[in-house]
Amino acid sequence: MKSLVQFIKFGIVGISNTLISQLIYMFFVWLGAHYLVASVIGFIVSVLNAFFWQNRVVFKEDKDKEHRVWWQVLLKTYAAYAFTGLLLNNLLLIMWIDLIKIEQFTPPLTGFINGLGINIYNYDLAVDLAPILNIFVNVPINFVINKFWAYRQKGEK
Repeated sequence: MKSLVQFIKFGIVGISNTLISQLIYMFFVWLGAHYLVASVIGFIVSVLNAFFWQNRVVFKEDKDKEHRVWWQVLLKTYAAYAFTGLLLNNLLLIMWIDLIKIEQFTPPLTGFINGLGINIYNYDLAVDLAPILNIFVNVPINFVINKFWAYRQKGEK
């Protein structure tokens, strides 16, 4: 039960991370920054947000166990998010779009959306669908990495 509550809290923090990252990305692009620079700044700030809230709300430190070293947890948090958010996410995108070719499965969905009066006939729905599919893989893996590695506490003091 404790892990389920942690997972839900982790998901809420993840939603805030996504919003922060996207808003920062849009802001810096609006200022004229290159989109990759904007993306990196958004990533850095959103993971800092994740570290702050995960440390205080999701994976609270147990007072009876050895204290975590904050900067080590911060580095591990960045490593976890870099693995799932950058490496794994991009590998999954390649798998969905280039290997499995999920666009072959999207015509019924496209037809349904068009039937609702939303015209997406010449739209590549697969490119938008793939990142949504990634959430179902990335979030649980990121949760496990953070819970059992980045925010893990050693035994009794």
